[in-house]
Amino acid sequence: MTSLSPADIESLERATVAAVAPPEVLEIDGWLVALDDGTISRAKSAVPLRHDLDASALSQVEAAYRDRGLPPAFRIAEAQGLKPLTAEILRRGYHSAQTTVVMTAPAESVAALAAPFADLLDRPDEAWGRVFLGEGFDPADGAHRVKRLSAAPDALYGAAREGGQTVAVGVVTFGFGWAGIHGMRTSIDRRGAGLASRLLALFGAAAMARQVDRIFLQVEESNPAQNLYRRAGFEEAWRYRYWR
Repeated sequence: MTSLSPADIESLERATVAAVAPPEVLEIDGWLVALDDGTISRAKSAVPLRHDLDASALSQVEAAYRDRGLPPAFRIAEAQGLKPLTAEILRRGYHSAQTTVVMTAPAESVAALAAPFADLLDRPDEAWGRVFLGEGFDPADGAHRVKRLSAAPDALYGAAREGGQTVAVGVVTFGFGWAGIHGMRTSIDRRGAGLASRLLALFGAAAMARQVDRIFLQVEESNPAQNLYRRAGFEEAWRYRYWR
């Protein structure tokens, strides 16, 4: 498991929220409060910027959501220093779901994973967005992800194409000293063809070109893509749960 400093944790959390471009973000006594009414959980939950934050500002965070007609939601790491905070959230009646693994890797190892045969776009094109709306994906969620990821600041968009068709996509964002990989999607009929490896390598090379030497991503605990990410040099930094 990768050990990160408090400054690294804060910068990674800031980069995570920036990448999904919520329409409003507040800072409240050690919390980064993302406010949105869409489908991306990271864009509509509050996260501690430290792994030793107490519950003193919890009511203020809840009020920020309720004042905007939004349900309060939290994204809390499974860290020893956050156990009292988690206990208070549980006491207030929240329930946890969607355990997610935060992983980090050196850009060099990600770039070496495969031959990066994919296009790197400054802006997503229509074909890139259609992958999110393809068979097997929720169309409402897909449309919202396209909207938010297209608005991510300082982002590049990867597209793997076959026979003139875009069949796998992803995003790499830059900020706060990190490159972040998001929105990895492969068309159902092309899964297992190594397309995700090509995109990861492309993003690793893009990070190196910008002299950004570390990359993060987040993946649900049950997602077998973790195996691919580990082959690319990613290691677990921490896990978190959403509380709603």
